[in-house]
Amino acid sequence: MWSSPRIQFRSYRKEDFSFLFGMLSDSEMMTYIGDGGVKTKQEALAFLHWIHTHEESDPDLGLKVLVEKESGERIGHAGLVPQQVDGKEEVEIGYWIINEFQGRGYAREAAAFLLRYAREYRDEERYISLIQPDNTASVKIACSIGMQRSKRLLMNEGEVDVYMITIK
Repeated sequence: MWSSPRIQFRSYRKEDFSFLFGMLSDSEMMTYIGDGGVKTKQEALAFLHWIHTHEESDPDLGLKVLVEKESGERIGHAGLVPQQVDGKEEVEIGYWIINEFQGRGYAREAAAFLLRYAREYRDEERYISLIQPDNTASVKIACSIGMQRSKRLLMNEGEVDVYMITIK
C-alpha cells in the first residue's frame, strides 16, 4: 500500500463497489469524466473489472482507492492509468476526489505522490493527464505538478487536452 502525508492508496476490494458506483452514478462527479454521463451498475462492474485488469498486468497500474488517514474514509481514487493517445501507449496520472472532499488539496497531493513514485520506480519517459477543456480544477492540479498542455485531441467522448511532463 502506498502512502502520502494524508492519504493511503490501496487496491479496490469487493466491498468498495458501492463506493465506486456512488462516484460513477453521481452526475456532478461525472461532469468531466468520459462522456459526462452517469454509469449503470453493469457499467460500474465493467469499470471495476477494467481497474483490476490493469493492476493484474502490473501492480503499479490502475486506479487505487484513496483513504483519508485521519478519518479512514474513502475520498476518491487515483492512479497510473494506461491510455492510448494517437495510437501510442501512454501512462496517465489520473485523480478523482468525491465532492465532500474537494477543495482540500487531496487531488494535488495524490497527483504529486504518483509523479514522485513514477520518477523513482517506473521507466516511462513521460506522463500525461487527459483533461476536458472546461475542467479548470484538474488543469490547476496538472500544472501544479509541472505538467504543460501539449495538444488538444478528439477522443471517443469528445475534446480533451493532453497535459504532459517529461521526466527522463
